[in-house]
Amino acid sequence: MLDLTQFTLYSGGHVGAEAAFGDLSEKWGIKEVNFVYKNQNICRDKSTVLLPEDELEKGDVSMEIVSRHMGRNYTETERIRSILRTIYHMVTNADHIFAIGWILANDTVKGGTGWGVELAKFFNRPVSVYDQEREHWFTWKDKKWLQDNPEIYHNKFAGTGTRNLTENGKQAILDLFIKSFGEH
Repeated sequence: MLDLTQFTLYSGGHVGAEAAFGDLSEKWGIKEVNFVYKNQNICRDKSTVLLPEDELEKGDVSMEIVSRHMGRNYTETERIRSILRTIYHMVTNADHIFAIGWILANDTVKGGTGWGVELAKFFNRPVSVYDQEREHWFTWKDKKWLQDNPEIYHNKFAGTGTRNLTENGKQAILDLFIKSFGEH
């Protein structure tokens, strides 16, 4: 039997997918760590880790590399830059990244969620995305997205994704927890 107290969710506490991951982690008794920056507006304030400026800046190096790779510019506003910096900490602390969003034709994921997914690929972390349009999980393997039915095997995992969580996306997160940890 799994000792769920040995598991940790790394997230950001934002409305939508991150809040859903956090709610379920709390329900299952899994430790939750939400990385935040000063004056950030989040909906889930349990177990927050306020990242000082010097820690936030660690995310800048990889931000430039991944932004170039994706052909996107995320550096336009300080708020977006700070959010992306917190995603860096989620990804580097986790051993598997789970995200909810939309996989685009160029194999990136829409929005800021896509930055976390690309960063996970860059750091060779297992990454699984629930595509809300196709209504299925996909895992990045052999440089392509493969339809999958993932489980949370690693004790340290990240849960992130869109603020615009659909009912199917919410159900996908619940199904992931049930498959990984059993009924609650």
